[in-house]
Amino acid sequence: MATTTELKLSPPLQSIKTQKPISNTNFFHFLSDELIFIILDFLNSNPTDRKSFSLVCKSFYSIESKHRRTLTPLRSDHLPSILTRYTSLTRLDLTLCPRVTDSSLITISNACKSNLQSIDLSRSKYFSGAGLQSLAVNCKNMVEIDLSNATELKDSAAAALAEAKNLERLWLGRCKQITDMGVGCIAVGCRKLKLISLKWCLGVDDLGVELLALKCKDLRSLDLSYLPITDKCLPSIFELPYLEDLVLEGCFGIDDDSLAAFKHGCKSLKKLDISSCQNISHNGLASLTSGGVLEQLVLSHGSPVTLALADSLKRLTMLHSIKLDGCSITYAGLQAIGSWCMSLRDLSLSKCPGVTDDGLSSLLTKHKDLRKLDITCCRKITYASIDHITVSCTALTSLRMESCTLVPREAFVLIGQRCGLLEEIDITDNEIDDEGLKSISRCSELTSLKLGICLNITDEGVSQVGMGCSKLVELDLYRCTGITDSGISAVARGCPGLEMINIAYCKDITDSSLISLSKCSSLNTVESRGCPLITSLGLAAIAVGCKQLVKLDIKKCINIDDAGMIPLAHFSQNLRQINLSYTSVTDVGLLSLASISCLQSLTILHLKGLTASGLAAALLACGGLTKVKLQATFKSLVPQALFEHFEARGCLFQWRDKFFRAELDPQCWKLQLEDAIP
Repeated sequence: MATTTELKLSPPLQSIKTQKPISNTNFFHFLSDELIFIILDFLNSNPTDRKSFSLVCKSFYSIESKHRRTLTPLRSDHLPSILTRYTSLTRLDLTLCPRVTDSSLITISNACKSNLQSIDLSRSKYFSGAGLQSLAVNCKNMVEIDLSNATELKDSAAAALAEAKNLERLWLGRCKQITDMGVGCIAVGCRKLKLISLKWCLGVDDLGVELLALKCKDLRSLDLSYLPITDKCLPSIFELPYLEDLVLEGCFGIDDDSLAAFKHGCKSLKKLDISSCQNISHNGLASLTSGGVLEQLVLSHGSPVTLALADSLKRLTMLHSIKLDGCSITYAGLQAIGSWCMSLRDLSLSKCPGVTDDGLSSLLTKHKDLRKLDITCCRKITYASIDHITVSCTALTSLRMESCTLVPREAFVLIGQRCGLLEEIDITDNEIDDEGLKSISRCSELTSLKLGICLNITDEGVSQVGMGCSKLVELDLYRCTGITDSGISAVARGCPGLEMINIAYCKDITDSSLISLSKCSSLNTVESRGCPLITSLGLAAIAVGCKQLVKLDIKKCINIDDAGMIPLAHFSQNLRQINLSYTSVTDVGLLSLASISCLQSLTILHLKGLTASGLAAALLACGGLTKVKLQATFKSLVPQALFEHFEARGCLFQWRDKFFRAELDPQCWKLQLEDAIP
C-alpha cells in the first residue's frame, strides 16, 4: 500500500508561501484630482498628448474630461456627445464649425449652463436670435461672445443678446444688418460691457454709438471702424471715464472739428487709431495734446507727415508707438517726430513714399531704445540708413525691411554685428548674401526669419543660421533657388523647435530635406510647392515625424502620388489644410484622406488622375470639409445635388478656370514683379 509523506513547513517558509503577491498598483490613485490637473496643465501645447493620456484607462479618461476647460470641436453635429463627456467647459471655440444652428446653441446652453463663460462663433453661420437667447438666458456667467462675420443677424438677435447681463466683451464685426435699434438694446441690457467691436456694422451710426457711451460707462475698448458716424457721437465717447483703446479707422465722417471734443475728456485713452481718416490733418491732431497718457497712435494711410503734423504731437510725452504706414512723408516731418517723441519704442513706416536716408537717420539718432522698426518697401533708403539704424537702435527686437532694393549686400552684415537682440527679421526680396546671413546668425534670440526671394544666398549662409539660431520657429525661404538639401539639413539639426518652413520653388530640394525636417516634431506648417524633386518618400517622412502638421502645400510637386497620401492619412490626424494641385494624386489617394477628421480645406486643381466619380466619393467621405477649391470643369460632371448638400452643411466651393502655366526662371519672375510695382 503506498504511503504518503506529509511535508511540514517551518513557520517562516509557511508565511512566505501564503503571502499575497503585490498587485500592479496605479500610483495615480494616491493623488488627488487637483494634483493630476496640475500635471495635465503641462500637456496643453500638444493636443495629442492629452488624448493619449485619456486613452490609458477609464480613470484617466474621466480625469481628463473633468480637467478640460476649453474645447475647439471640428463639427457641430458632434456637440451632443462632446458636451456629455466634458461637463466643466468654460470656453467653447466654434470657429472650425461653419454650420452652427439654433439647435446647436440650445444644446450648448442646456449642457454648459452657468459654467460657460466664453463662446467664439466668428466663423459660424445659420444661427439666429433664438439660439443666442438660449445662451444668454441659460449661461448666466457668460462674459465673452464673438459674433464677427454673422452677416445675417438682425436687431432681433441683438435684442436677444441683451439678456446676457454679465457680458463684458462682444465682437459684432461685419454684422451689417444690425442697426442703432439692436445696439441700443445691447447698451441697455449689457451694462457691464468693457469691450465692443462694431467694425463694418454699416447700419449703426451716431445714435447707436451714443447710446453705448451713455449706458456702458465701464467701456475700455471701442472699435468703430468704417462706421458712418460723425462728430455728434464723439463728445459722449470722450466722456467715458475708463476708455483706453479707441479705433476710428476709415470713419470718413470724422474730421478736425470732430476731434475738438478730445480736449475736454478721455484722460484715460492709451491707444487711438485714426488710420484712413482722410479728413484729419495736423489741426485735428493738435486737439490730442491733452491726452497725457496716450501711448499708441495709428495714423496709417492718412494725411501727409509734414512738419506741422509732427509738431502737433509734441505734447504727447508718453507716446511710444507710431504707425504711419502708407503716409506720404517729408524730411522735416520725420526730423520733428524724432525730436518730440522721445519715448518711442515702436515705429512703422511701411510703404511710405518720401522716406530717405537723411530723414530716417535724423529720426533714429535720438531713439536708442527703439524696439520695433518697420521700413517695408522704403525703396529710397541705402547703406547709410542701415548704418544709422544699427548704430542708434542696438536694442531692436523686430526689424522688417522687405523690398528695400537699394540696400547693398554689405549693409546686412551690420545687422548681426550690432543688433544681437533681434527676435524677428524680415528681409524678403533684398540683396543679402551669405556674409550677411553669417552675421545675422549671431542673433541667438531669433525666432522668425523671412528670406523669400533673396537670390544671393546659398546653403553656406543658411547653415550658419541653423548653427547660430537654435530658437528659430519660422523660416521663409520662398524662391531662394540657391538652397539645397545641405542647408535645410543644417537648419533641421540646429533648430529642433521649428514650427513653420517655406521652401516653395526651391527647385533643388529633394526628399533628403523632408527627411531631415521630419526630426522637427513641432513642425505644423510645410510649404513646398514647386519642388519637383520631392516624392512620396519625403512626404511619408514628414507625416511620420511631424504629428502636429496642420498646413501642407505640395502644389506642383509632380512626383508625389497616392503612396504619399497613405502615411499622411494615417499619421497626420491634425492636418486641416492641404493643397494637392498639379500632383500625381488620383482618386485612391484623395479618398484615403477621409480618415483625417480634422481636414477642412482642400485645393485640388489640375489633378490628371482625378475623375468625377472619385471626386464625389472623396467629398462624401471627407465629412468635415469647409472649403474646397476645384477646377471649373467638374462643376458639370458631378451632380449638382451633391454640391448643394455640402453647401447646406457650410462648405464653400471655389471654382477656378485657368490653364497650366510653365514656371518662369526665378530672375525673370522677379523682374516681372518689379515691373508690376508702381
